[in-house]
Amino acid sequence: MCGSGARPRRRASWTALGLVLALATSGCGDDGFANRERAPTPITLSAVITTSQVTVSPSRIGAGRVQLIASNQTALSEQLTLRSETLSAGTAPLEQRTGPINPGDTAALSADLVQGTYRVTTRSTQRRPAVLRVGPTRSSAEDQLLQP
Repeated sequence: MCGSGARPRRRASWTALGLVLALATSGCGDDGFANRERAPTPITLSAVITTSQVTVSPSRIGAGRVQLIASNQTALSEQLTLRSETLSAGTAPLEQRTGPINPGDTAALSADLVQGTYRVTTRSTQRRPAVLRVGPTRSSAEDQLLQP
């Protein structure tokens, strides 16, 4: 009678040991994930197109991802262009455009800006462009909650 009860217990012990080993080794190995610092939090810039000028606020920011939201306050359809003027050495020039922005409407464009100076213009040469100065990279979003 003693011999028959020991066998199921021993089988359960080996099963439990196998389960523990499987769980312990599942955390080992290289998953290929590099613990890189998060990018800076994207910021939103406001641009306003008036009959005399283009304004951007804020006009001084740190390098990183931005979303530029432009409002056309003129009577004609306009197109906004974000163009790099001077950049850090070895950086490719940037030029991005919105689609046509109807009077009283808005449009947006996103860009990764590096340190340098940018000009925000429209097709009209009569309108004074906005100047956007971009400094060193903003701090990481590593310790900020509720970030994408």
